[in-house]
Amino acid sequence: MMLCWSFKMNLIWLVLLLFLYLGVFSFGSSNNVSSRPAVVNIGAIFTFDSTIGKVAKFAIEEAVKDVNSNFSVLHGTKLAVKMRNSNCSGFDGMVQALQFMETDIVAIIGPQSSVVAHIISHVANELQVPLLSFAATDPTLSSLQFPFFVRTTRSDLYQMSAVAQIVDHYGWKEVIAIFIDDDYGRNGMSALDDKLAERRCRISYKLGIPPGPGATRGDIMDLLVKVAQLESRVIVLHVNPDSGLTILSVARYLQMMGDGFVWIATDWLSSLLDSALPLPSETMDTLQGVLVLRQHTPDSDRKRTFFSKWNKLTGGSVGLHSYGLYAYDSVWLVAYALDAFFNQGGIISFSNDSRIKSVEKGGSLHLEAMSIFDDGPLLLKNVLQSTFLGLTGPIKFDSERSLVLPAYDIINVLGTGFRRIGYWCNYSGLSTVPPEMLYSKPPNRSSANQQLYSVIWPGETLSKPRGWVFPNNGKQLRIGVPLRVSYREFVSQVRGTDNMFKGFCIDVFTAAVNLLPYAVPYRFIPFGDGQKNPSYNELVYSIATGVLDAAVGDIAIVTNRTKIVDFTQPYAASGLVVVAPFKKLNSSAWAFLRPFTARMWVVTAASFLVIGIVVWILEHRINDEFRGPPKKQLITILWFSISTLFFAHRENTVSTLGRLVLIIWLFVVLIINSSYTASLTSILTVQHLSSPIKGIESLKNSDEPIGYQVGSFAEHYLSEELGISKSRLIALGSPQAYAQALQLGPKKAGGVAAVVDERPYVELFLSSQCKFRVVGQEFTKSGWGFAFPCDSPLAVDMSTALLQLSENGDLQRIYDKWLRQSSCTLESTELESDRLHLKSFWGLFLICGIACFIALFIYFLQILNKLRHADPTPCVSTSPGNSRSRRLRRFLSLIDEKKDHSNSGSKRKKIVRSLSDNDKDDKLGRNPEKKQTEFTNRSEINSNN
Repeated sequence: MMLCWSFKMNLIWLVLLLFLYLGVFSFGSSNNVSSRPAVVNIGAIFTFDSTIGKVAKFAIEEAVKDVNSNFSVLHGTKLAVKMRNSNCSGFDGMVQALQFMETDIVAIIGPQSSVVAHIISHVANELQVPLLSFAATDPTLSSLQFPFFVRTTRSDLYQMSAVAQIVDHYGWKEVIAIFIDDDYGRNGMSALDDKLAERRCRISYKLGIPPGPGATRGDIMDLLVKVAQLESRVIVLHVNPDSGLTILSVARYLQMMGDGFVWIATDWLSSLLDSALPLPSETMDTLQGVLVLRQHTPDSDRKRTFFSKWNKLTGGSVGLHSYGLYAYDSVWLVAYALDAFFNQGGIISFSNDSRIKSVEKGGSLHLEAMSIFDDGPLLLKNVLQSTFLGLTGPIKFDSERSLVLPAYDIINVLGTGFRRIGYWCNYSGLSTVPPEMLYSKPPNRSSANQQLYSVIWPGETLSKPRGWVFPNNGKQLRIGVPLRVSYREFVSQVRGTDNMFKGFCIDVFTAAVNLLPYAVPYRFIPFGDGQKNPSYNELVYSIATGVLDAAVGDIAIVTNRTKIVDFTQPYAASGLVVVAPFKKLNSSAWAFLRPFTARMWVVTAASFLVIGIVVWILEHRINDEFRGPPKKQLITILWFSISTLFFAHRENTVSTLGRLVLIIWLFVVLIINSSYTASLTSILTVQHLSSPIKGIESLKNSDEPIGYQVGSFAEHYLSEELGISKSRLIALGSPQAYAQALQLGPKKAGGVAAVVDERPYVELFLSSQCKFRVVGQEFTKSGWGFAFPCDSPLAVDMSTALLQLSENGDLQRIYDKWLRQSSCTLESTELESDRLHLKSFWGLFLICGIACFIALFIYFLQILNKLRHADPTPCVSTSPGNSRSRRLRRFLSLIDEKKDHSNSGSKRKKIVRSLSDNDKDDKLGRNPEKKQTEFTNRSEINSNN
């Protein structure tokens, strides 16, 4: 009975628990459903009648329809969009945004204008309403300042990166920027300036166009006339469609759409082309040859289906551009974010802001109607975390809240349409392959991989425009020319004139300019006081500061100058050399000692003696020819070492170590003997010149005064690079001063031991001064070039012209005209030491020394091993000192004693062979001591037996 009652109670509790569970579950489910309202209000702000707005209106409406018809997105909740026209006005946009805040709007699609976005982003921040802009590309609209601003299109930061890479790809260095003078235009140009600077390019001129109807056709014409007078011919156009077409129309009227010009338009023009084609033929004629960027959207079946649907929807009245696709995807982004928002328990609720109430007191603006979206941060979070595949490709935000994988199409307007010539993507730069095919490969930004198809440029030409011309404003290039007072063959001012010059450098410059495919207006400006040679560093610095536009003359290309200016290809070889007095060397009774220096003689003699000693040590124990009385052994050492010089040594080497050392030594002797013979022959048959200065090293190590030319970079090099004290340096202003200072010598006041100058000057000096010669080698390598400002395109073209002068022989003819050498120079040769130094042979001596050391080391190891195995001498008691002395005597005796051959049979065979040889010698009458030798050898045999 109790068991039955217990069972019934358990059953009742189980039913109650099940009822409670089902009740709670059903309650929770109904609460979740009730948190999803039937309708969610979103807003849209853009300019209805603009190129972007016309397409965006259709795209947003169609996106709302598609979302509402897809139950799997919002699970029954419908989107309701309210559109407001901002008229591209910041004030209108702010008013429309404030009106939205009175109607419980949870998100706003738009605005399209960056100016409007800057204003209403402040409202969105305060009221916590996400602002999803499909067309505001201003890169300064950052998430740090505007956390509720979400850009659902590409930032102009990427578009300007593409423009900068196109400019760099074609080798242009300067561009002219024409932009709309508002936040969109100014900030876009700022980004372009930064991206060009990364590639060592720059904006040479910025031209702002007033926004709206403020700029008339006449105003634009006045501005473009200024542009036509500038140097650069590459023009970047970052404006809106209305003003952009007017600018291009005026440019065509001014013949600025012809050959030589480059026009690069940002995506405002591609939006116009995509939405309004076909344009009137007159408009298309204006656009011929223009390069245009367009936001890249990958091809897909869904995109093609939507394009077909679009044509039916609009009836062909307006085309679909990339901004329309981004507007469509923005609506879907809000839908997916709202679905995640509701799944996370988000509730659409609004509350009043106490700050607004305090401001409203006493006013009639009715600001109290605006409310804060309580769960706005949660919706914003879900917007940024949403990921899906839209019409524009993958929709996903990176850590900087920008859409991933930015890319652009590069199109070329031609005929009645346009042609795509390539792509740009932030992943791998320029390519002719769609970016989505490159994402699976490692990024490759090498210059060889940056490719585009051919372009038909303005003027219907396939030849790449040079990108610049000389400004057509009557202004001539100011070219500085040094006023030299010495070596006037290089540069000199024509007497009686102010800006006419002649000389080798001037003729080279004018010949190069004549080879350029365009005219170069210029005038020479004298640089210097005419009393002494000017400072060439100051001349180059005048270019860097803008005082001069270029410099022509004997300007050496050195490191510190290349940091501030650009040089052309060198047109003359140059380098520092040392000039010193000389005297002729005649043959004498001691001429045979001149091939070697004193150190070489000492080392060679010591080496002969060392080799003799080493061979004696290695042969003494086993070779009878190296044994005998001390006097005989000393004579044997000296004779053997000296006779190796002539390969006439009679002593045979028996030991393997001795033969090894001798072979290496004979090789060394062969080299030394051959070198000595060649040098001595040269000394005795060729006339030689001698100077106490052997080159820059001997000059540097001395303390004698050194001369240099006034204005030359030699002073800086000697003092800063070589560390020579400036007190030793004496400035000389003319060839006559060179000769006088060298003749006085270092011991007299005003004299110098040598002069350091550039080779072209020295060659000209030596052509008339036969008492001096170049000593040593040229110790710097440089050249002369013409100087231009950094990144000057004229420097590149002049370098090409100089190479043409060199190839066709004109450069040599100009050189012969001004710098033809006299017979004195032709007879001269550079002074160099003809003596053989130890540094030329130290490798041979080192090899020989190592061989001797190894041989002696092995030999003494053998002796020590024999000493260790020798029977100890019995003794009663010995002190440590006596033991060491005894072992030393034993060691020396082992070295001195003749080696005892343990194999008596082998020794007997050698002795018998020796006796046989003696018998033969006796028969021939060549061995008078036969009997004595035979007696001695037979005694040895008996003793061994």
